[in-house]
Amino acid sequence: MMAMGASAQSPASVVDKVLAALKGGKAVSASYAVASPQGSSRGTLVMSGKKFRVLASDVKCWYNGTTMWSYSPATDEVNITTPTAVDLQMTNPYSAAQNFKSGYIISKGGTGAGTYTIRFTPKKKSNMKHMLVTVSTSNWLITKAVIVQTDGTKSTITISNYNRNASAPASTFEFDKTQVPQGTEVVDLR
Repeated sequence: MMAMGASAQSPASVVDKVLAALKGGKAVSASYAVASPQGSSRGTLVMSGKKFRVLASDVKCWYNGTTMWSYSPATDEVNITTPTAVDLQMTNPYSAAQNFKSGYIISKGGTGAGTYTIRFTPKKKSNMKHMLVTVSTSNWLITKAVIVQTDGTKSTITISNYNRNASAPASTFEFDKTQVPQGTEVVDLR
């Protein structure tokens, strides 16, 4: 019955339900895994409104609504910036999801047992051919995204362990020097 109800949904209404589900709790936390031709990565994400924190082996990022701290092991430094709206679309999952409604053609990608898949095709020329986002119809949260580039390469992001009522004090979204190697250079680019 749930799958039938989900298949009757329009892709745009499913995107609205996803955005509402992400905004619905105090804070949302989740685990993620990325597999791409460049390698794989695992991490955790915490979001609360416009604020977010990403902790993974290949990147660490904190955003308190005004200031962003980004750590890259490749450069072994933390950069402090005041990000633009475009910067946030590239790093903040909630901002990126909101951009999907205006920057992409949204169409139905299919349905399965308890899932609904949405295809996002960029309106402007891009290296990305399309992205398939799978949503659980039981809670309207994203479980998987497959990004297909114009050259045919694919990257897959799997999201699990959602907690829509995560505890996230304001300090969660501030730079935590204990999360980077001791002596890491901090560069203020504001």
